[in-house]
Formats: sequence, structure tokens, C-alpha cells
Amino acid sequence: MAAAPSAAGVLRRPGAMDLDGVTALFGMTQAQIAETAGLARETLQKVERRNAPKTQGRLREMLEILRRVEAWAGGPAQAMAWYRAEPIPAFGDRTAEALVKAGQAGAVRDYLDHVASGGYA
Repeated sequence: MAAAPSAAGVLRRPGAMDLDGVTALFGMTQAQIAETAGLARETLQKVERRNAPKTQGRLREMLEILRRVEAWAGGPAQAMAWYRAEPIPAFGDRTAEALVKAGQAGAVRDYLDHVASGGYA
């Protein structure tokens, strides 16, 4: 029996992020993935821009956060819905998506670690 698709599975692959795997996992277009990660819509269309360290880093940040919430959210689609729409009171009701776009992915990861260890949301 094959494992269910997950953000963790996409993250485990070595090298550049598997964009086809990411789009299939979340049922989104490349442009939607780019926008959700805080990248220009055109960024993922050209291989050299797609594989640039900044692009890969931003995609990895987004996927690491999604991986952390996937289990309690109920799956990849639900994790993406949380990431894009759920206000986080500790960050002035900004979403994880808004924080990642603002370069604050580390703060979101720290917050999720805090909640996972029994801290208050």
C-alpha cells in the first residue's frame, strides 16, 4: 500500500523542490503555489528562476510549515487552507501565509513548536 501524499514526502526528495509534486499535492497551479509562497507568479515558469536558492528556500519554508500542521489539520488540502486563511492571534491575526511572505517563516515555525510542546496558541 503506497503512503498517502504529504508535504513531508515532497520535502524529503533531494535537490530542487519537485514542483510537479507540490502542485499535485495541493491541487494548485504553479502560479498559485508561487503566489502562496510570496513569489512572483512568473518565478516558477523558468527553470533557472525556479531552481534559484531564494525560490527554493521560500518554497521549502512554506512546505516545512505545511508539514508541521498537516497531521492535525487533516491532510495537505486542510493544511493549505489553514496556512492561507487562519488568523494567528499571537501575530496580530496575520496568517502563516502573510508571515512567510514577510520573511517571518522562522517565527511561524517557532510558534508551531511552542504549540506542539503544549504552549498556548
